[in-house]
Amino acid sequence: MPLSFLHRRLSVPSRQLGPPGPDDGQLRALLEAAIRVPDHGRLVPYRLLLIRGDARHALGEALAQIRAGKDPETKPAVLTKDRERFASAPFVVAVIARVLADHKIPEIEQRFCAGCVASNLLLGAQALGFGAQWLTGWAAYDADVAHRLGLTDNESIVGFVHVGSVVLAASDRPRVQLDDVLGEWTG
Repeated sequence: MPLSFLHRRLSVPSRQLGPPGPDDGQLRALLEAAIRVPDHGRLVPYRLLLIRGDARHALGEALAQIRAGKDPETKPAVLTKDRERFASAPFVVAVIARVLADHKIPEIEQRFCAGCVASNLLLGAQALGFGAQWLTGWAAYDADVAHRLGLTDNESIVGFVHVGSVVLAASDRPRVQLDDVLGEWTG
């Protein structure tokens, strides 16, 4: 893959994604490529949860119910946003970190491994000609949402990666310049 591909990497807001998404063969190839990540100790400290079809709307409704249950004063517009959170892209992949506590491989390295999976999903979707966005938001950190998705005590959501066709082109944002972040240690 030429480096120019990485220079064009761009997240497309999830609301600017729509059908069609990758077909079954493309989806499998995308997911197989996404899990080719650095994995210190070969722990496989991640798993993927595919959310598509009516399940996207069911999860959105669950988010609205969970939020309303925690704060009955939540504004209707906020609940509507929660209901529609997963409605645009044809599918969403919840990337889940499975961290082994008290292991010789530090927990942060295990989480980084799962983060690399999410990053690969973004790059892979773009390589296939689709758009993608990695989102977290309150739902990624909420214990009730985690329970609803069937996560265990050692699991947490790294992000929800939305994938679909770009229905409204995204504009790039100003990017950091290399010289602003590069240093050199000379001993």
